[in-house]
Amino acid sequence: MISFTSVAVVAVVAVIAPLAVAFTGIRLPAIVLEILLGIVVGPQLLGWASNDEPVQVLALIGLAFLLLLAGLEIDFDRLRGRLLRLTGLGYVMSFGLALVVGYGLRADNLVKSPLLVAIILSATGLGIILPILKDAGETSKPFGQVVVAGASIAEVGPIILLSLFFSGQGGGGIGGKLVLLIAFAVFVVAVGLVILGLERSMRVSATLLRLQDTTAEIRVRGAFLLLAVFVVLASRFGLEAILGAFLAGATLKLVDRDETMTHAFFHAKLEAVGFGVFVPFFFVSTGIKLDVASLFHSGSAMARVPIFLAALLAVRGLPALLYRPLAERGSQLVAGGLLQATSLSIPVVAGQIGVDLGLIRPINYVALVAAGLLSVIVFPVLALTLLRERTAPVPAPEALPRHA
Repeated sequence: MISFTSVAVVAVVAVIAPLAVAFTGIRLPAIVLEILLGIVVGPQLLGWASNDEPVQVLALIGLAFLLLLAGLEIDFDRLRGRLLRLTGLGYVMSFGLALVVGYGLRADNLVKSPLLVAIILSATGLGIILPILKDAGETSKPFGQVVVAGASIAEVGPIILLSLFFSGQGGGGIGGKLVLLIAFAVFVVAVGLVILGLERSMRVSATLLRLQDTTAEIRVRGAFLLLAVFVVLASRFGLEAILGAFLAGATLKLVDRDETMTHAFFHAKLEAVGFGVFVPFFFVSTGIKLDVASLFHSGSAMARVPIFLAALLAVRGLPALLYRPLAERGSQLVAGGLLQATSLSIPVVAGQIGVDLGLIRPINYVALVAAGLLSVIVFPVLALTLLRERTAPVPAPEALPRHA
């Protein structure tokens, strides 16, 4: 008989985490507290919850929703011209540095696959830093936009590379995977064109408008259908399912412009479903699954955490220097580097793929995730402190008191 006890415990944690952050005022992202509480309620400590089948299913849907929402946040209008060149060059620089670090770690017998480690280290958690930047009011500012653009590239790039080099399905080597990736991209474009064509139909648009705010919630259902189809077909094409989830969000962002504001709350509804229901299951279950005890039972495992953390900071932080032309002050560059070095989803997902393929030892996986956790705890707090630094404004002449 299937038990939903663990589901109930995870749901309790999902409610407690943001409330604890709000009431205590601790400067800690709620998702970090969700993972930490997952460790507490999991088999490692209290044993109230386990990563059983219902939790696994909801966590997978949560991961898919997280990447769907990350794809929705890409601003394609800004991701062009000079901004695209700078952020693209920044990711190339990151990946080059990550390869150097990966081969260095392999020389010390710390890792087996330098390429997989490079992919992990070159990633930025867009889905993590975006809520942080939004809450701080930075996404509308120029430097916040360049950080989001850079994070977008560093989110989709590693996902594509994972699909090409480390997908557990499909065959035919890299050439075969590349053909499948191109075929899948053609399919995505075709779906996008079909959606655009349907949106131009007056009858279809009127029907969607009539059903979107009823119990049918037709647009939300359509988005979930697109997510499910892309995830399934990405797997059938021999690619990583997470690529399909991300591209589902990016496709919605591209084709559903809503310039006439007929469904202004559509994205908010998707965020409500994702962040309100499914995404917390992914983060809490990550904590439940983590074998934290292995870290404390091995001095070498503990020693690897600062190594991976320093590698994340160097690989993603240094390329932020390229953004100097768009920065108002040096502290912004440091803040941008810290935010770009914030990463958790890809270390969790790609690290688990590496464990399944025998390319990452479980002890290294735990150290990687622990480093990612520390990056999410420490780097955004430091970055926001720097971004909030402002020189006291000089009063405008009109604001000065006038004397007779």
